[in-house]
Amino acid sequence: MPTDRARERSARPGSAAAGREAWEREVLQPFLERSPERDEPFTTSSGVPVERLYTPADVAGLDPEADLGYPGAFPYTRGVYPTMYRGRLWTMRQYAGFGTAAESNRRYRYLLERGQTGLSVAFDLCTQIGYDSDHVLARGEVGKVGVAIATLEDMETLLEGIPLERVSTSMTINATASILLGMVLVVARRRGVPWTALRGTVQNDILKEYIARGTYIYPPAQSMRLVTDMFAFCAHEVPEWNPISISGYHIREAGSTAAQEVAFTLADGIAYVQAALDAGQDVDHFAGRLSFFFNAHNDLLEEVAKFRAARRLWARLMRQRFGARRPESCQLRFHAQTSGASLTAQQPENNVVRVTVQALAAVLGGAQSLHTNGMDEALALPTEDAARIALRTQQILAYESGVAQTVDPLGGSYAIESLTHQIEKEAQQLLERVEAMGGMVKAIERGFVQREIQEAAYTLQRQIEAETRVVVGVNRFREESPARIPILRVDPALERAQVKRLQAFRARRDGAAAKASLEAVRRAAAGTENLMPPIVDAVEKGATLGEISDELRSVFGEHRADVTI
Repeated sequence: MPTDRARERSARPGSAAAGREAWEREVLQPFLERSPERDEPFTTSSGVPVERLYTPADVAGLDPEADLGYPGAFPYTRGVYPTMYRGRLWTMRQYAGFGTAAESNRRYRYLLERGQTGLSVAFDLCTQIGYDSDHVLARGEVGKVGVAIATLEDMETLLEGIPLERVSTSMTINATASILLGMVLVVARRRGVPWTALRGTVQNDILKEYIARGTYIYPPAQSMRLVTDMFAFCAHEVPEWNPISISGYHIREAGSTAAQEVAFTLADGIAYVQAALDAGQDVDHFAGRLSFFFNAHNDLLEEVAKFRAARRLWARLMRQRFGARRPESCQLRFHAQTSGASLTAQQPENNVVRVTVQALAAVLGGAQSLHTNGMDEALALPTEDAARIALRTQQILAYESGVAQTVDPLGGSYAIESLTHQIEKEAQQLLERVEAMGGMVKAIERGFVQREIQEAAYTLQRQIEAETRVVVGVNRFREESPARIPILRVDPALERAQVKRLQAFRARRDGAAAKASLEAVRRAAAGTENLMPPIVDAVEKGATLGEISDELRSVFGEHRADVTI
């Protein structure tokens, strides 16, 4: 039989190429003549061609020792810890926050009671760009896309009943990250929790805001100072805290490919490391606390390969470019969030399946913590039920699927290793282009990064509109009747109540002490001292988030973006 002959040839030493040719001639071609393949292109969601079959020839150049190594060992392709989820499952950290601090606190406690293992705080736009809830530009936005936090009292309410020494806290905040971290530190001090016991992360990735998201305040150079000041402060005062989560998530949500997500995220990381070195810090004093944040998208194999490629590339960059000596300095640890942009308002129940596939990709790719989106997030903030189902998705993967029982379960797959190499290679080429422009800050200023992402997003949108890229329920398999699911709506009365609390807080505080602390912030901003201590002191003296941001604005100015098309 032809099948037997092909099998025999491929089994002989040194006959792989001959075996492949025989298989194609004697097995594949007759089959294709009877049953042709689908006439659509086979590519990843990023447009990378996908081969019909991957064989040892596709990984012929792979050095298992140098390129893969072992889990917990350089270059960490197979994971940053030797035992991965056999020792400890990933942190289940659902991103949540809406309305007031009291409402968000109730949601956190609801999720923690149901097995969530870490907090992830979403802030409203006013908090993100440094305006108190009663600012004229805050009207209508208070509590809409996250929780409103203007005062230390708000933060105390947000964290009420949550043991800060046992639950790690992640905060998705960038331009005002120093102030929000200052509030957490003062809350901890008032509770008697030592700062050395605090575990958590602030996103604090301002470069990504100039590229893909837009919630910046100050010009890039001044923003970078705030970032690196926090590196130095946390290294000495809050050693278990991650002072940055370098974020590819929003780059991907803006429409980048997988390789672009890796390249531009690591380029941001390079910029932060270089800025800290330029400020006189030792790479091994802060690099071990750098963390990353990636998107988990629909294309499972490409996503798994993406996470592995990012780890390997970062390890090599840290050792070869920056001379990092400590293993921790080379380990890329990351949080993953399933892709909000991939969710659809049409047939929203389908989003449960999308989120499951995306979460599986993150777990197979070795994430240290994970957020799974609610099925209703293409329509509104998640309801309590949607948030619970999203958390249960993680728990089923962790405790029922079996994928957490072995380390890097797809390692060694010809397809995964080939895709890992391809994404690393494409990302490396993009990094070299960024370097040729003078680094990431220059590349952003020239609009290169924005254009690359826009072109990728445009290509994908055209594919969806041409139906060459299928989105179930949107351009194929549509339903006539619209879905009816419960939607969370933020009560407008919450804004009025928040404004009243804020004004009462200002009336109660020691106004003179608050004013003096704000003047200290301004003097520090005009000089070169680390900004974190005066910011923490201002929070403790009752200065509000908006007031501290305004002091920094008065010295730093505000950034105005050029439109890049």
